[in-house]
Amino acid sequence: MHLRDALAATAAFTPEQFATFSRHIDPDWIEEALLSTDHATLRRRRLPNQQAVWLVIGMALMRDRPMMEVVRQLDLALPAGRSRALARSSVSKARARLGREPLEWLFSRTSSEWAHASADKARWRGLAIYAADGTTARVPDSEENRSHFGGQKAGAGRGESGYPIVRMTALIAARSHLVAAVDFGPYGNDERSYAATLWRAIPDHSLTLLDRAYLQANVLVPLIRDGHERHWMTRAKSTTVWRVVETLGPGDWLIEMDVSGAARRQDPTLPKTFQARAIRYQRKGFKPSTLLTSLTDAARYPADELRVLYHERWEIELAYAEIKTDMLQRNEAIRSKSPEGVAQELFGILLAYNLIRLEMMQIADEIGVSPLRISFVAALRFIVDEWSWASITSSPGAIPRHLADMRDKICRFLLPERRPERSYPRAVKIKMSNYPRKRPSTTRSRVKRPAVR
Repeated sequence: MHLRDALAATAAFTPEQFATFSRHIDPDWIEEALLSTDHATLRRRRLPNQQAVWLVIGMALMRDRPMMEVVRQLDLALPAGRSRALARSSVSKARARLGREPLEWLFSRTSSEWAHASADKARWRGLAIYAADGTTARVPDSEENRSHFGGQKAGAGRGESGYPIVRMTALIAARSHLVAAVDFGPYGNDERSYAATLWRAIPDHSLTLLDRAYLQANVLVPLIRDGHERHWMTRAKSTTVWRVVETLGPGDWLIEMDVSGAARRQDPTLPKTFQARAIRYQRKGFKPSTLLTSLTDAARYPADELRVLYHERWEIELAYAEIKTDMLQRNEAIRSKSPEGVAQELFGILLAYNLIRLEMMQIADEIGVSPLRISFVAALRFIVDEWSWASITSSPGAIPRHLADMRDKICRFLLPERRPERSYPRAVKIKMSNYPRKRPSTTRSRVKRPAVR
């Protein structure tokens, strides 16, 4: 059955969330993803590639369910495979056959449209607000994963990391948390090497909030030079040096910074110097610091507003927490034991996250608030619960009545206004276990046991 026909035929018998997800992801996009990556299903299979795409997204939403249960619950919305039960091996083969490329293509196609549209709706002084930063994720400790991704090396009295680790860098729309672009790979690579692939995804007339790790000329200069009004803002390091060119106001200066010889040897197109703006900044209870930005027009971009705006850089940390703590439920590692499966699963997780965030944005529009005032945890639980409920409901006639007040329920997920005066210093509330850590060498070593006589 054609995927479009399957979705249309079951629209009246599926939970509204899945119908909404289907509407957000045009079936033609899935088919284009499969065709463009040579993964189109040419013969009838028990689990065609079109359905395998939804299986990977479903795995991201139902982290606490075995894959076969995810398939069973998806069976309600994708009835092409309901004639007889699927073998467990069919599911694994379907994922392996699908690979990473269609999920990567589909994520890139949808994220660029959804995230940029959301950023466009919430501009500040004509600029779309983005944030970029890196994070890590643990993956199962298989030989393939450890060989490809690696992990933390032994040092300072600590052995090799217990799990292989993926290093990831993402660009998000700061005011909706929708992920616009992402790159990831082995842990041993610097996160800035992954970030280098994200800069081309930043549109014109935008401001990107950056961590201090990206305070380097080969990032900041091309960001401005290769676009139209593509701006940046970050904090200065304690070692950052500049010269004051002009005083723009109290604690506000136009400055000039030198480009190092090493940077210019790597990229001869870089200038010897470039101008920026330095704004003195201090929060109560914290040491003074300095914001650096390419927004040098003090009249158009007031310093007091920039001091407040910089705090939106933290939104990307909150987005990572939603993915790793709320969606992945703080599991030690994701499921896949091969690098190809890890990549496929990560793109599925990001797709599912964006779909939830897209729903939250639409709910926020309906009640006239910011998407950040809708509870991600409540929305995620509600979507998964409704999906699970519909999969076991025997009477389709009961579904419309059950869904009649669903939007009203979701609107109750409204969070109170944020209190900017609150402070959350980084600290550990529970110390690590006193048990010795299980090192990779221990898991792979063979212990000789005496023969049984």
